[in-house]
Amino acid sequence: MAKKKVVFECMACGYQSAKWMGKCPSCGAWNQMEEVVERKEASPKHGVRRRESHSKVQKLNEVHHETTPRIKSKSEEFNRVLGGGIVTGSLVLIGGDPGIGKSTLLLQICAALSQSYSVLYITGEESLNQTKIRADRLDEDSSNLNVFAETDLEIIHDTVVKLKPDLLVVDSIQTVFHPDISSAPGSVSQVRESTQSLMNIAKQNNIATFIVGHVTKEGQIAGPRLLEHMVDTVLYFEGDEHHAYRILRAVKNRFGSTNEMGIFEMKQSGLKGVKNPSEMFLEERSTNVPGSTIVSTMEGTRPLLIEVQALVTPTTFNNPRRMATGIDHNRLSLLMAVLEKKENYLLQQQDAYIKVAGGVRLTEPAVDLGVIISTASSFKDQAVDGLDCFVGEVGLTGEVRRVSRIEQRVQEAAKLGFKRIIIPESNIGGWTFPESIQVIGVKNVHEALSFALGRG
Repeated sequence: MAKKKVVFECMACGYQSAKWMGKCPSCGAWNQMEEVVERKEASPKHGVRRRESHSKVQKLNEVHHETTPRIKSKSEEFNRVLGGGIVTGSLVLIGGDPGIGKSTLLLQICAALSQSYSVLYITGEESLNQTKIRADRLDEDSSNLNVFAETDLEIIHDTVVKLKPDLLVVDSIQTVFHPDISSAPGSVSQVRESTQSLMNIAKQNNIATFIVGHVTKEGQIAGPRLLEHMVDTVLYFEGDEHHAYRILRAVKNRFGSTNEMGIFEMKQSGLKGVKNPSEMFLEERSTNVPGSTIVSTMEGTRPLLIEVQALVTPTTFNNPRRMATGIDHNRLSLLMAVLEKKENYLLQQQDAYIKVAGGVRLTEPAVDLGVIISTASSFKDQAVDGLDCFVGEVGLTGEVRRVSRIEQRVQEAAKLGFKRIIIPESNIGGWTFPESIQVIGVKNVHEALSFALGRG
């Protein structure tokens, strides 16, 4: 019989100690050490490879290269985020807030693919009756979809090996438990062991596997950080429960770009991909209103036009407030300092509020120019032309720097009817402008403000 070993494990990061401690020395969390009884010998049903299945050492030039096959789903947005489709044998982790639509999206994908492939949907949070009720609301035919309500890892392993599906979904990883580990389901040990087992199942049997992960109150996937390193792809499902739009973002992808973003609209019949997200983000924008500008940003291979709103108002406090939604707070402070120093804007006694419309978070430096223009527009109470678009990274000396993929940004603005776009001067040259839009190159913030607000 396997010998038992008692250790204390941190439920926040997975650090193990032979004795209990009030504060974890690894992550600094308090009162997170719990007693865990583990067996030294692993069960053969873990999914650990047997000796006869071990691969041999080869020279790299002797390795036979094959194009990685992909399974195309009916959702173009889902395929885009994954890099062109579902890779066979891959392990994908999807995280998101409760009720955001993770299970609905995966059930939709599984139901559609079950008409051509063998698909197994394992639910650990709902009964089969609840899953059936949710599937009936979708437009997809789920009559061929295999469903299984189970949380025991050994039973799941036996079922998957017996059925050998092309696609496997486990919802969620926090409900799955290994019987040889005494800790509760959802603990660090259970999540780590379950993910390791599912990874071995996916690789050995060439099964595309999706696992759903809960998120903490900080917005990170619950469990050890090791969990994200073990899988091939990490997707985050974002959105506001009070709005119909959802954003699926790739933060790690071994088979595609890590900057791709898919946009979905939640409807009664399920999640529907948004074909032209720029139009969706701009449909309710304010035109010819001080503090509103349009920026052109890139999310992976897709150009997006998004409205940036600014409100600058006199403060009643000794220290003015700086609040930003959708962009980094420190970047807002930096850009306002450039306006103060280089353009003599007296913002020391002004509160500043910046918001990116549509709930999108912009991290690309190319939106700097739009943030500066919207801030200046609100401060001067002077509207920017509603048919102007802005692109450019702003340096500390006020210069407007080159950005990537300028042609795609300009073409997207021209397609949506914008008449003028202000870009870095260093981006002009070597390509052909669309005839329907005027392209203006600027060297610094002063020139951009001159064109945008008619000053200078």
